Amino acid sequence: MTTLLIGGITSAIVGFIINWNDYVHYFTEFRIINILSALFWFILWGFLYSVVSQMGFFAYLTVHRFGLGIFKSVSLWNGVQVVLTLFVLFDLVYLRYETFAKSGDSLLPYIGLAVLLLIPALVIAWYKAKQTNREAFIPALFFMIVVTVIEWFPVLRVNESSWIYLMLFSLLACNAYQILILHKLNSQSQQHRQSRQSSNNKITKSPKKISKKTVH
Repeated sequence: MTTLLIGGITSAIVGFIINWNDYVHYFTEFRIINILSALFWFILWGFLYSVVSQMGFFAYLTVHRFGLGIFKSVSLWNGVQVVLTLFVLFDLVYLRYETFAKSGDSLLPYIGLAVLLLIPALVIAWYKAKQTNREAFIPALFFMIVVTVIEWFPVLRVNESSWIYLMLFSLLACNAYQILILHKLNSQSQQHRQSRQSSNNKITKSPKKISKKTVH
């Protein structure tokens, strides 16, 4: 639910910012109905992006477990994730440039988009490692870059700048929230299992005490 709200709020804010020239007259003319309808539209898209983000997050958790099981080593699996992350960043620049650039176009805008993804990913991965341990840096970076690009792919194919930035920032916000609270969810789940186990142990021990009393 929180991820859904983050996606809706982020999409609404970013949507108005990147399309300000299209909606500024709604505000100057106090056209409340038009403002609310546009707001509802952006929030709806944000909800959709958050669902995509959550699907990608659960898919990543599955892939991460498979990776650890296949490579049998955290360091080796981290090395594979680094290679895949670099490969995805390279393709994000090179393939989009080869597909969409016209003759004489500069490579810088395509590099800039990759940097726009890389910088928040590095910050989130660093903060995740600070929250937990150093080994969490690479998996968090992999998730924030590789999984985000996979989720982002539908609008990358269209190459419409407003949609690209709208979906990017929504996905980054949702993905960042999910990866940062993962260890807290794991801790809560572990505590819940321990409490259930202790309560089950108490239940299994109580009949023994009763039986002893009846013998005496």
